[in-house]
Amino acid sequence: MVPLALAVMLILLIIALGKIRMAFTILMVIPLAIFGGMLALNVRGMTLNVSSAVGFIALFGVAIQNGVIMLSHINDLRKQRGDDDLKSIVVQGARHRFRPILMTASVAVLGLLPASLSTNIGSDVQRPLATVIVYGLLFATVVTLFVLPVIYYAIEKHYLTTHKK
Repeated sequence: MVPLALAVMLILLIIALGKIRMAFTILMVIPLAIFGGMLALNVRGMTLNVSSAVGFIALFGVAIQNGVIMLSHINDLRKQRGDDDLKSIVVQGARHRFRPILMTASVAVLGLLPASLSTNIGSDVQRPLATVIVYGLLFATVVTLFVLPVIYYAIEKHYLTTHKK
């Protein structure tokens, strides 16, 4: 179920961004989101079940959305200013999208935090789903805000130096 969701996301990202390297750059957020979700399940003594797998799919969606928000703005800045000063464009784009990404993630985290901490009757189904989303999104947001722009810069710098005319 999860590999199929990742394959569909990859296809949609390639269509949306128009470049395979951009799609793979955004997908680099997924491993740390998985790590955060699995670590949270392990620490809380929960197992990987259908509910937590659905949580992972939702987590991937929000993590990918935040990556698209970041990289599409950086690409828009590159279209406006060219590739002469890639480093300052990446820094400026990351700075511009810091607050929107933080707000997107914090709404999901704060909204699902009570469900992830609940011990009431019937919470056995919602708790793994919410736990995966809350703690996985915390990891994914840090990666999106601080690591994704660095990865983008390294990939694009390498691409520009190897494909100069």
